Amino acid sequence: MTRDDQDAAAAARVIAGDPSAFAGIVRRWQYRLVNLAWRFCHQHATAEDMAQEAFLKAYRSLGSFRGESQFSTWLTAVALNTYRSRLHRDRQPWLGREPAEPIDTAPGPQNALEQGQRAELVRRAVLTLPARYRDAILMYYFEDRDIAESARVLGIAEGTLKAQLHRARELLRSRCASLGLRLSDVQTETP
Repeated sequence: MTRDDQDAAAAARVIAGDPSAFAGIVRRWQYRLVNLAWRFCHQHATAEDMAQEAFLKAYRSLGSFRGESQFSTWLTAVALNTYRSRLHRDRQPWLGREPAEPIDTAPGPQNALEQGQRAELVRRAVLTLPARYRDAILMYYFEDRDIAESARVLGIAEGTLKAQLHRARELLRSRCASLGLRLSDVQTETP
């Protein structure tokens, strides 16, 4: 049974009156939703709070899951919309803050440290993009989803997503160049 099958079965059990079945969904998705939230705010405690809010919204909205898409696509869309709303509602200048340590960091040799610093600069540049470009980059590159699934999560056509990714990469090249990064430090493959 795939994770999506497990999650859809758990969702059906919750809808049928077994709220404890939602614990399995949280257990399977907690790390991923916190990680996605962290990409928006770069603060671990805030990311955990945002993920908790997303799980609460998902729990309350389980009745709207019709199985027309994979459960993972639906849950990620709920989380993404929750994070966008939270940032908009709070209107906090996340980008002006120094980012906290990423969730998965491990000390390494100097070369790994430099690569990590470059990657952090790229992540920060991604966060400065307009929302539609930032979300496209986050879904496709950071969440490692294919074009079709990224487009479904974002609720846009695949062609629109490809255009947004193209424009986002152009903006990133420009912003990374202003940070002193080489273009080779930014992935530029066309989906």
